[in-house]
Amino acid sequence: MQIFRDISSLQLSLNELRLERKTVGLVPTMGALHDGHAALLKASLAENDVTVCSIFVNPTQFNNDDDLKNYPRTFDLDTEFLKSFDCDIVFNPSVEEMYPKNPLLKFNFGGLEQSMEGSHRPGHFNGVAIVVSKLFNIVNPDRAYFGQKDLQQYKIISQLVKDLSYNIELRQIPIKRDDSGLAMSSRNKRLSAGGLKSAAKLNQTLEEAKKSIVDHKDFDKVRTELINNLEIEGISVEYLEYVNADSLESVKNNSPNNSVAVCIAATVDGVRLIDNIIF
Repeated sequence: MQIFRDISSLQLSLNELRLERKTVGLVPTMGALHDGHAALLKASLAENDVTVCSIFVNPTQFNNDDDLKNYPRTFDLDTEFLKSFDCDIVFNPSVEEMYPKNPLLKFNFGGLEQSMEGSHRPGHFNGVAIVVSKLFNIVNPDRAYFGQKDLQQYKIISQLVKDLSYNIELRQIPIKRDDSGLAMSSRNKRLSAGGLKSAAKLNQTLEEAKKSIVDHKDFDKVRTELINNLEIEGISVEYLEYVNADSLESVKNNSPNNSVAVCIAATVDGVRLIDNIIF
């Protein structure tokens, strides 16, 4: 497994591989790797000749300095994790390598970014779009792999690929959960034992919301009840939304012809978590 920290040497190596007609898969991460990332890696390793995993805690997508400061950084453990899967290349640049100067570019994704994460994390998706654009330009992958947990992010990146004519196949990999149903996340490393137990209630809430929708109950009424139940448990809910899984527009009534999703963001143990269920 090769580790690159500068763009030029990575691109030189990738150019040599392309001369051999090797296909390249990209798994963009911010490190603190877990079994959810493993699912992305396995998909890339199965579908490409070469897999590049990037590890970069991107400062431009954080709108909370404490969140950026406290984000887990476990590079040594991450490299051992990647070696166990026979990952080919790790790209671990510094902030200075990725951002020699502060970027001036601003993206506008319209309605895709105006709800849920976009409304609670101003500037977040602009930072995501910038760093993903950079990684796409640096690596020039044939395929790129993202997790379903970040559903809104995936839709934003899909729009980015379409609007900027990237010749990249995007792959969305289903959420990986632990035995309690908690969606695997790098942020889970910051939860206490009690916090992990409480966080499992997020997925339980999504399942209850799904059942209520399938049973044609009034979602607004059910949402209020579900949020109250979580807040009684000391979980602070930012949003619980029922949306079209493609457009992310709010849905009032269930339709058997639409793919829909229930999405949640909440703070447990001082750690902000997100989850969703698509059906």
